Amino acid sequence: MNRPPKIIQFLIPALIAVLLLTGCGGKKGEEEKKSFSIAVFVPGVLAGSPTYEMMDKGVRMEAARKGATVKTVEGGFNQAEWSEKVTALAAEKTYDLIVSSNPSMPEICREVQKYYPDQDFLILEGSGKTDDQISTFFFNHRELAFLLGNFAGLITENRMEGNEIRKVGLIAGQEYPDMNNLIKPGFEMGFKNIDSAIELDFRVIGNWYDASKASDLATDMYAKGADIILTIAGGANQGVVSAAKNAGKFVLWYDSNGYAIEPGVVIGSGVIREDKAAMEMISRAIDGTLLRGSAIKAGVKEGYVDFIDDDANYLKFVPVAVREKMDRIISDMRSGSLTLPAGTER
Repeated sequence: MNRPPKIIQFLIPALIAVLLLTGCGGKKGEEEKKSFSIAVFVPGVLAGSPTYEMMDKGVRMEAARKGATVKTVEGGFNQAEWSEKVTALAAEKTYDLIVSSNPSMPEICREVQKYYPDQDFLILEGSGKTDDQISTFFFNHRELAFLLGNFAGLITENRMEGNEIRKVGLIAGQEYPDMNNLIKPGFEMGFKNIDSAIELDFRVIGNWYDASKASDLATDMYAKGADIILTIAGGANQGVVSAAKNAGKFVLWYDSNGYAIEPGVVIGSGVIREDKAAMEMISRAIDGTLLRGSAIKAGVKEGYVDFIDDDANYLKFVPVAVREKMDRIISDMRSGSLTLPAGTER
């Protein structure tokens, strides 16, 4: 048998090794290229923003579980800059999905998508529209506000001895569509479900950070008869808590467990489970089962918004009579036997 020259005998194994290495390198490159990439755009800052913190946490937990990469970008408080910053993310053309959370973000992302039609978006706290290409998840704020309103009414009713003023308060950082169309009406529907004579004292700070102004507003509201105030004011919430503590009155927290912030002062708390929604939606996106333009709506019955009734501070500081009445309302909402009349949900 004729054998190839020694030089050929030497080269063949070397060439095979090179081909194997090249093949492995190419496969590795393919795997790296296929790694799902996510950008989280925070329309504000993470610190002091519970829902944004939950969104970021939920995205990162699911991404880590499935081997995806995540980059978080804070947009700051200047809303005029959000569009430019989201456009910059899309222009990188490296993210399979851009995730954000804010009612104003769907429209911003729709505009960006006109220039980058291949970019996919998921907006939590947003709503879709017909023939939309932006995926959205809408939390039912009217249901959450209704539960909090019932609790506020029960607290006021419980403190009526010797007090002829029937009033609850609501302080907002700013007025915005969800506040005016969902939260405020839902809150009022809730406390009037307890007593139609209860009045609402509604005040607006004008921003999401002025705790001093929030304290002044809350102090005046308590002095004028409000027993409890629902505060939805971002970083300014602490001013309301301070005023309540000084006045011997109470605070309602809106979107995350606030009982430990000032036990005995924050005596009621809602929750928006944005981390849960983020994890479920990111899982679908990575698996390829999140339909582009899908619009999901969920509320108390579905388990995405709720009133926290099992916290130790709630059980300690809220009178049994109030908790028993609240238990029935919460149970009926969770089961779906109590539903709200048609409103202006998006």
